[in-house]
This record gives sequence, C-alpha cells and structure tokens, in this order.
Amino acid sequence: MVTISPRIGALLTRVAETPDIETALWKVLLDYVELKLAKLSQQIADFEAKWGMPFTEFSKRIETKQLDKDVYSFEVEKDFWDWEKAETLLEHYAALRSQWT
Repeated sequence: MVTISPRIGALLTRVAETPDIETALWKVLLDYVELKLAKLSQQIADFEAKWGMPFTEFSKRIETKQLDKDVYSFEVEKDFWDWEKAETLLEHYAALRSQWT
C-alpha cells in the first residue's frame, strides 16, 4: 500500500474537488492523460498543417526522397523525430485511457 503525506492528500482532494483520496488521485491522473492527449493531438495537427500531409505520408516521402525539401536537412530530421515521438506518445496515452475508462 502506498502512503502519501497529509499535505499531498489535502491538495489532491482540493484539486479534484472530492473528499476521497483514491478517487481524487484517479481524477487527477485521468485529467493528466486527457491533457497529454490534447497537447499531442495539437502538436500532430501543427505538423500536418506545416507539411500538408499526415505522418505516414511524410515518412514515406522521406524514405523515397520525394519531399520538397532536403530529407537530410536539420529541419526535416527534427520534425520527423518530434512528429514520430508525438504519434507514439499519442498511441501510448490513448491506450492508457482505454484501459482506465
């Protein structure tokens, strides 16, 4: 069993607006997952707007060197890794949400 300090317990119950610590912790964690999903979805939408395509097409164009920019440029490589990270984390947090709800 995990114990938490009275200060953390009080903060959790105030933030979650519920007197039950376990319920408060679940609520805070689920809210965190929802915030992460929203942020990652926005990052992905920003990349899609910037490049005018979804990640799968962007990735294929890099692989086949059919992108309008140098596929080895810093901008393309950085966007590829950041975009792939956002896509991977979005899947991860979506899976966590589906397990908990």
